[in-house]
Amino acid sequence: MTETPRRVKRAVRDDDTFDPIEGGRFELTTTAFEAVMTATETDGRIDFEVRMRAPLLSAAVDDDVADVVEEGWLETFERRMEDVGGAMRGDDTPEPTVRATADEIVIEASFTDINERRGVEDAAAIVNYAEGTYVQGLIPGYDYVDPVAGLVARARRTGGG
Repeated sequence: MTETPRRVKRAVRDDDTFDPIEGGRFELTTTAFEAVMTATETDGRIDFEVRMRAPLLSAAVDDDVADVVEEGWLETFERRMEDVGGAMRGDDTPEPTVRATADEIVIEASFTDINERRGVEDAAAIVNYAEGTYVQGLIPGYDYVDPVAGLVARARRTGGG
C-alpha cells in the first residue's frame, strides 16, 4: 500500500470532516452512511478514491419492496449520480460507479487533483451529493429504519416539515 501524502494528511486535519482510520484511509464524519476516502500521490498530483455504502431501498424500510420498485429506484439513483461533478470545484469530473449487493449499494468515485485541499473538499462533496441524492430518491409511504429514518427526520426539520 502507498503512504498517504503528508499534504493530504494536513488538509484532512484542517478540513475537520474526515477522521483518520486504519490503513491510510479517512472516514467522512458528516454522513449517516459509511464513507471512506483514500489518497495517493503520483508526480505531484493526488489520486483520490471515495467509497460510500448505503442500504438498498428494501434494507432501509420495515415493509416489503417489490423488485420492480427497487430496480427503478436504483436506476434513478445511478442516473442522478452521473451529475456529481456539478457538486465539485476541481476540473477532474469522476464517473461514479454504483453497484448493488444483497442489501446495500456501493458508490465509488475516483478523481485527480493537484490541490490537496480542494481534493479533500471534493471528496466530501461527492459523499454529500450521494447522501442528498439518496434522500431525494426515497419513496413516500414506506416506514424507514435507521440510519435512513434519521436522515428523513433531519431533512424534514431542515425543510420545515
